[in-house]
Amino acid sequence: MGTRVGWEEAQRRGALAHREGRGRVSQAPPTATCDRWSARRGSTAMSAEGSELGPGSGPGPGPEPGPLCPEHGQALSWFCRSERRPVRRLRGAGRSLSGHRIRRAEERAEELRNKIVDQCERLQLQSAAITKYVADVLPGKNQRAVSMASAARELVIQRLSLVRSLCESEEQRLLEQVHGEEERAHQSILTQRVHWAEALQKLDTIRTSLVGMLTHLDDLQLIQKEQEIFERTEEAEGILDPQESEMLNFNEKCTRSPLLTRLWATAVLGSLSGTEDIRIDERTVSPFLQLSDDRKTLTFSTKKSKTCADGPERFDHWPNALAATSFQNGLHAWMVNVQNSCAYKVGVASGHLPRKGSGSDCRLGHNAFSWVFSRYDQEFRFSHNGQHEPLGLLRGPAQLGVLLDLQARELLFYEPASGTVLYTHHGSFPGPLFPVFAVADQTISIVR
Repeated sequence: MGTRVGWEEAQRRGALAHREGRGRVSQAPPTATCDRWSARRGSTAMSAEGSELGPGSGPGPGPEPGPLCPEHGQALSWFCRSERRPVRRLRGAGRSLSGHRIRRAEERAEELRNKIVDQCERLQLQSAAITKYVADVLPGKNQRAVSMASAARELVIQRLSLVRSLCESEEQRLLEQVHGEEERAHQSILTQRVHWAEALQKLDTIRTSLVGMLTHLDDLQLIQKEQEIFERTEEAEGILDPQESEMLNFNEKCTRSPLLTRLWATAVLGSLSGTEDIRIDERTVSPFLQLSDDRKTLTFSTKKSKTCADGPERFDHWPNALAATSFQNGLHAWMVNVQNSCAYKVGVASGHLPRKGSGSDCRLGHNAFSWVFSRYDQEFRFSHNGQHEPLGLLRGPAQLGVLLDLQARELLFYEPASGTVLYTHHGSFPGPLFPVFAVADQTISIVR
């Protein structure tokens, strides 16, 4: 009777464990794999309960013997949680042994089986999600990428077409202005030719008349012609000598275009091949400046350096420095990082710029040898030969581009970030010209 009750109790507990296992697996989509794992979990629980009742308590064959202890030959039926390995049971030992926590090996194995079942369920769900993503999401992504790439190409073509059309219109306008200015200068020259031809003819007539009076009239006749001589002389004096006139010169301002200048500056500064590798000549660096090892960064110091050897090239008072490279012709461009400084000057200077003393002849922008863009706090201006032209900038540029076109006799300061031309100077430059720098606050660096 006791054996029958034990067997029924084992069946009831196994079924309960089986149902619990199926309940946990049912969270995933019902498949044959999940059912097999649930059945495995239930049957394992029944075996565990049956083993607790002792041998012979139920029908059927008993569990297969597990691994034995190689030292004692006894079954390793317990699991040590501390050492994480199977152990044999000692007489009188409960759930702990010499401070080690132990449990039945069947319980640990059942726990691992449940973990494997859970992991398999998660893997199955993950595989299903990946399959759904590959089947449903990726095709849509690919279609959207193709559609967006096509739209992007159309946008690029549309915008470049508009820019090209605008450039062609600007080209036509400027060429017409050049042609018109050429015609105007040509007509002015022709008018001058006619005017001076008439003047020459008139002067020749007057001179011939006066020479005739001088050679053919006696004294009395000459005296009688005095009034005529006076009139002829006055007429000749009324013909002025030729004077230089701008009307006879071609006006280069007809080629100036803000649009063309911005595009040109962007094209030059936007290309690495269009910029110079500028480095500072350490022999010219003021003792109030520190030069970096790569000779591209200047740092202001309030204390005069005592280690700088004085020389004829060095600025001994103003915090100036010249580049090691000079230019005599062609197009040149470089860029300076000025975002850390609130007091600096950047531009070009002649090699004849004086270096010694505190006078204006050594101060950048205060003499005929330097052309600079300068900032002092929130004041921006272009300076040359003591003439300072304020620039209405609302904020200081982070980088300052400098373009020097010696053929066009043009010096341009440009902000690459916004594509803004800050100032353009037109005039002749006595060469050679050096990039020049001054800083009285923090640091400035040559970018390239």
